[in-house]
Amino acid sequence: MARVVYDHVTKRFGDVAAVNDLSLDVADKEFLVLVGPSGCGKTTALRLLAGLEEITSGTIKIGDRVVNDIAPKDRDIAMVFQSYALYPHMSVYDNMAFGLKLHKVPKADIDRRVKQAADILGIQGFLDRKPKQLSGGQRQRVALGRAIVREPQVFLMDEPLSNLDAKLRVQTRAEISKLHQRLQATFIYVTHDQMEAMTMGSRIAVIKDGLLQQLDTPQRLYDTPNNMFVAGFIGSPAMNFFDAKLMGTLEEMYVEGASFRLRGPASKTHALRDYLGKDMVFGIRPEDIHDRQFAPPGIATEYLTAPVDVTELMGNEVFLYLVSSGKTFVARVDPRTGARIGQNLDIAFNMDNVHFFDKASEKAIC
Repeated sequence: MARVVYDHVTKRFGDVAAVNDLSLDVADKEFLVLVGPSGCGKTTALRLLAGLEEITSGTIKIGDRVVNDIAPKDRDIAMVFQSYALYPHMSVYDNMAFGLKLHKVPKADIDRRVKQAADILGIQGFLDRKPKQLSGGQRQRVALGRAIVREPQVFLMDEPLSNLDAKLRVQTRAEISKLHQRLQATFIYVTHDQMEAMTMGSRIAVIKDGLLQQLDTPQRLYDTPNNMFVAGFIGSPAMNFFDAKLMGTLEEMYVEGASFRLRGPASKTHALRDYLGKDMVFGIRPEDIHDRQFAPPGIATEYLTAPVDVTELMGNEVFLYLVSSGKTFVARVDPRTGARIGQNLDIAFNMDNVHFFDKASEKAIC
């Protein structure tokens, strides 16, 4: 298998930089996820690696080879697309074997690889069927199998689960993670779904407008986002943001919003000292806002009251949409809450886990 390196890679379409000075170092056998909203450049970055787009500037290496001028078929990669891209007139077996036949792989070796991949993916019983006789999940497994039989250095996956229903997406997500563990190969996976990114990737590259925003492990992206974009993109529901001002002194610091005044967290006093008296953005995740009655013990809490606008019962938790000075924010609370629409609810903010951002640059302060 192989390490993959993007070294200051840029791709322009006219005046638009779809990928802008991207530098990434993907370790051998790593599962890296490229995530971001539609149009951010993540698929273009994958296509540049595959050789399906020409690089404007920079270099890409697979292993020790610079592959800028190497034809796609000679890059030793296998790609799984959003569409299954199966040949409808061929059987599952022939779909999986087709690429190997083109490369003139011996027949016995083709048979071994196809049956081995079918066994890994649990599609042994479908080898004689045509794609139209399969469900969406089964077709996606065939597409994965076609990539596996190539035994490539790098697997590239471009939103392979987006055509599946929600339940099948969760199931196939787990299967791809197990496949990575079993094959011990380098996987680069593109998705716009941050839940897929968080559950599958050993590291995640968050991209916006062609620019890499942050590259880190899922937990560090969640705990210590670099900026407001990463903070709002990672986590579901998204982080709540409030315009606020930092008031008081270093010994007694307060976060003042339009309708709240919260004691600042002592652990962040040093990092926030330069923002005393200044405007900034205060961020808190929905899971760190509790119904006061059911706030967990041992956390630094600050309290306020807010009217409940909407409730969403999820079974194991409740999403409350609350209103503060005309701005709606979300709390993810204990299902035992008695909150009802129109009620003024006492809520507790977990100040141990709050975030602060510079208002102008949107970069994390601490």
